[in-house]
Amino acid sequence: MTEQAVQTAQPSTAARHPSPRPPAPAAHAFVGRARELEELRADIARTGLDTLSGRKAARGRVLLIAGRPGSGRTALAEEFVRRRVAAGEYPDGVLRGRLTEPGGRPVPIGRIARDLLGALGVAAPPGADDDELTAALRAALAGRRALLLLEDAADAEQVDALIPDEPRCLVLVTSGGPLTGIPDVRPCTLGGLDVRAAVAFLTRYAGDTRITCDPRAAEALVEECAAQPAALALAGGWLAARPKASVADLARRLRDRPPRIAPEGPLLRVFELVHESMPQPAARLLRLLTLAPAGHVDAHIASALAGCSVSAAQTALDDFVRQGLLRPVPTERAAPLYRLPGCLAPLLRGPLAELERPAEVQLARARMLERTVRQLRSCWATTEPVGSPARKKLAGLPRALRFASAGAAAQWLDSRLPALLAAARLAVEDGDLDTLARRLVAALARALTAHRGAEAAAPELYPLHQLVLDVAERRNLHLERAAALLNLADLDAGAGRTREALPRYRAALDAARAAADPLLTGRALESLGGGYQELGDWQRSADWYGRALSLRLSRGELADEARLYGRLGAVQGQAGRWGEALRSWRAAAAAYRRLRDARGYARALAETARVQEYAGRPEDSLRTCREALACARAARDERLEAAVQLRLADALDRLHDGAAARLHRSAAQRLLAQLRREAGDETVGSVGAVCPVGAGAPGETPETGEECGANPSSAYEIRSS
Repeated sequence: MTEQAVQTAQPSTAARHPSPRPPAPAAHAFVGRARELEELRADIARTGLDTLSGRKAARGRVLLIAGRPGSGRTALAEEFVRRRVAAGEYPDGVLRGRLTEPGGRPVPIGRIARDLLGALGVAAPPGADDDELTAALRAALAGRRALLLLEDAADAEQVDALIPDEPRCLVLVTSGGPLTGIPDVRPCTLGGLDVRAAVAFLTRYAGDTRITCDPRAAEALVEECAAQPAALALAGGWLAARPKASVADLARRLRDRPPRIAPEGPLLRVFELVHESMPQPAARLLRLLTLAPAGHVDAHIASALAGCSVSAAQTALDDFVRQGLLRPVPTERAAPLYRLPGCLAPLLRGPLAELERPAEVQLARARMLERTVRQLRSCWATTEPVGSPARKKLAGLPRALRFASAGAAAQWLDSRLPALLAAARLAVEDGDLDTLARRLVAALARALTAHRGAEAAAPELYPLHQLVLDVAERRNLHLERAAALLNLADLDAGAGRTREALPRYRAALDAARAAADPLLTGRALESLGGGYQELGDWQRSADWYGRALSLRLSRGELADEARLYGRLGAVQGQAGRWGEALRSWRAAAAAYRRLRDARGYARALAETARVQEYAGRPEDSLRTCREALACARAARDERLEAAVQLRLADALDRLHDGAAARLHRSAAQRLLAQLRREAGDETVGSVGAVCPVGAGAPGETPETGEECGANPSSAYEIRSS
């Protein structure tokens, strides 16, 4: 059978081709392989080694379809999966993963596990290693009855790490040979199709008229193709594109070509004939498609590679589908997407290197990356407000590069994400297009953040920041190196790996100082303070916050000074250094007052009162609370006012004025009740949820909000020049 079941193409260019064209092969038109399908079905229920030994199966059953590229192993796997799902045997769905890149390099296990977790809707922690990701995958599949389809496995180690610890799950693997090392796996080895099925398959591409009129020539053609589905698809496509050619003529042409000793000999002979017979522009485009990231191509990628219009590229792609040279990829309401079959990609690389000059290949790759950058910027711009500079710039782009809505842009981003990530990796690995690579990574990071949010996009952002770091270290770019290290460290810290984040923060500080960038230097200093604060090392945290404060003081950045005084006061309070904490909070309050920030001033006063209370100065705490309450009312911040009322009630309780404390506590409850009614949220009642003012005991982390303890560095974007 074919490499993959081909879906019906929906060409929109019929008006430009008045001559009749045969339609693309019908969707799910599967022929032959009845014996193999039955073998695979029976192998599910086959008694395994665990059962024979009297033990319960510990893991899911593994089925293997082994065969050379072009033997139809993917199509057989897809048909088997379709039948099992249609029978309701795996209600939790199908997970798909490709274990080998188009260039033949094995895909890292962690990347496959992350993709499978994403298909399950499970968020994987950014930066997690392979063991963590595979363990998370096994945990996510526990209790499920799902089917995993793993294509093009390079070795047994890849597959073994992904087998779920759930006996009700099934793993179906396609590979070029046996998976030595995984017990109890009996391969279903594929050869050519039987003659009847091969002729029927050839008819799908070539049409039935010539096949019916000359069945002996059709059988001879099947013999020349060794009944290999991929070779038959190319032969049928060649005939479909030449209505006047006979089946016998094609069989004779193949017979007259030099024999090939290689295992892919029949496919290679047919491919060479098809490639030589193609018009030069089409043949050149086909060769350039090997540059498409992850083997995925659409009209924009083809247009950029060939340097032609999008409509001409779409016409060529439709023709390639009819000729069996491309496979459609199912997408939901997005522009058509195609995949270059894995059996053809190696055959095209030879002609590409032989017939195309390296400078032309590099130019085509650069055009493709530039087009991708423009599409990503258009994708991001759809999330910006109407009338913003980004939307105005979007309106000036060609219609083909614009998206109808933010929803359409998000669908495009989701459907193209594997190819976009692969494009970024390949651009960085190339080494000759680093400027384009940096722009591509920055545009992709911005689009992901805009459509998914920073937290949801973190698993994809982590490898992107790593790519920026690779380029920065290769080109000795201190600014980009500092930004990438800070972003990676922030993601590590957000995933709970604070100790791993600290060395990156220090390296980022060195790079920022080498770049003489005060923004990144200050951010690194603050991040180091926040990291040590998270670990409970108050002394080091206060030291780094103090260094960051000195930098802000030297630059006269009053807002940053106020924030850092608050952070320093929070850490000093956690360490029980009440005198130092009191001075820091008073300095923060003075800075907010100079800024005319009533809300910040009230918060700083409330924290000052808190420190005074813990320092054993209840009268001073009471006076400061009353001043903070007046400022909160002036700022019209009801949440802050409620929290200060509660703080004031606690201070009065310590002064044994219970009646006044009850009054303030009742006022706070009324404010909270009003806030609940306005927000319709029953969780507004807790102090920590409504106000950043802390109410913890000495040594606890005060909930002082972003001015006092939050790490602002996660908002920083990749900087590129």
